[in-house]
Amino acid sequence: MSKFLKGTMILMAAAFITRILGFVNRIVVARFIGEEGVGLFMMAFPTLMLVITITQLGLPVAISKNVAEAEAKGDMQKVKKILVVSLSITLGLSIILTPALILLAPYLTELLFTDPRIYYPLVAITPIIPIVAVSSVIRGYFQGRQNMKPSAYSQIIEQVVRITLIAVLTKTFLPYGVEYAAAAAMVASVLGELASLLYMFTTFKLKKKFKLRRNFFSVFRSSKTTFRELMSVALPATGSRMIGSIAWFFEPIVVANSLALAGVAANIATKQYGSLTGYALPLLFLPSFVTVSLSQSLVPAISEANSKNDFTLIEHRLQQALRFCLITGGISVIVLFLFAEPLMKVMYGSTSGAGFLTLMAPFFLFYYYQGPLTAVLQALDLARAAMINSLVGAVVKTAVIFLLASQSSFGIYGAALGIVTGFMLVTLLHFATILKRIPMTIYVRDYLKFIVVLLATGYLGHYFYETVWTDQSLLIRLIAGVIVTTAIYSILSYVLKLINKDDLKRIPFVKKLFI
Repeated sequence: MSKFLKGTMILMAAAFITRILGFVNRIVVARFIGEEGVGLFMMAFPTLMLVITITQLGLPVAISKNVAEAEAKGDMQKVKKILVVSLSITLGLSIILTPALILLAPYLTELLFTDPRIYYPLVAITPIIPIVAVSSVIRGYFQGRQNMKPSAYSQIIEQVVRITLIAVLTKTFLPYGVEYAAAAAMVASVLGELASLLYMFTTFKLKKKFKLRRNFFSVFRSSKTTFRELMSVALPATGSRMIGSIAWFFEPIVVANSLALAGVAANIATKQYGSLTGYALPLLFLPSFVTVSLSQSLVPAISEANSKNDFTLIEHRLQQALRFCLITGGISVIVLFLFAEPLMKVMYGSTSGAGFLTLMAPFFLFYYYQGPLTAVLQALDLARAAMINSLVGAVVKTAVIFLLASQSSFGIYGAALGIVTGFMLVTLLHFATILKRIPMTIYVRDYLKFIVVLLATGYLGHYFYETVWTDQSLLIRLIAGVIVTTAIYSILSYVLKLINKDDLKRIPFVKKLFI
């Protein structure tokens, strides 16, 4: 197995475990603080992510790319310069932005949001900024070396610590009000991220081949070239992320104010936004553990191939990534579409987010494609094009949300339609940009086969769920339905050769069957 595939598999396994743990976390939060508390949590979160995006300045991608190139040349002094410059920038920005967010929180809450209770979770999450600043640099370093284990283990540690603390903290503060319980959930997130950083920092100290603190400031002063190289990748990359973060920052603001125009009260709008972003979207984002893993592995792998002008390898890596996303995303879309109501009922004790799942699931295949395409654009020094594509998608998304959510006939479903419209457009623009740079073969027959598999699996899975074991409990029916639907999908994919033996051999526990 190649280093690229091995690293991807490690990240996929860890990301899958992390997402499962994340669901446990969300289920605990939802059951303790309800839709309203989740809504407060999710309305505050985009503000934090905007500040973190500014703090990171696109450096994780730039670090990964430049470390990979320096490692290929065996230049350890260059690697040290990359880390020194990156840590100086991110720590400096976090020292400025952390107190700034705390001071501005009352004004942001009063001027932009319709619910003043958002102030408490917003302030509670602020200390995470410097923690993420350092951990993102270390994570970028390990990814650049194509050593995915530290990043993978740190994600698991973060979720375990968060889950351990979140139930205790939310239950303790809930009697004081749902806003304090939401703030307690934010504090648990901060402590989880801190535990993750401590692990990665310890691993970094044990693995590094140089002393980072020795001559730190003199190395920084002599790293102007390294600074320019990092910024040439980081600024366009952060431009793309900044657009996404700004759009996400304005999303709850636009949604809340649009719903107010439609006659929806502030507390009801908070609940509806909690159902959409806290209940439905996490389920829809679950399959993106494949996307995230592939994206993190693709940047150094394609950067290395691009430095050698090996366009054949670049296309091969991208085709591998897209096929993984298609297969894993396909079964996820079917399961979420068919079993929207029972999934919501079993996980959250409520079916209020089921309508969002049914509406949005078919379109999320475009989202699962977007991560690898973005990674390829960054690795090919096309981050500026990715930024422009993201800007177009963000503007269209915000406009659609405002136009539809402000009408009582659409309401919160207008926000859901705006979200899927935005990422579909960005994915199509990314794909068109890559086709201009790399000659790629589009296997139309495979996509037609995939559509056949989707339709057949959907029909058979629905038939089984509605006609077999109808006298069993909801949980038993759901588990049986998901297992049978997945089995049907896998068999049809294998029969129609969307999955082959080589793919199966790459899965550790299946590989033994072919030996």
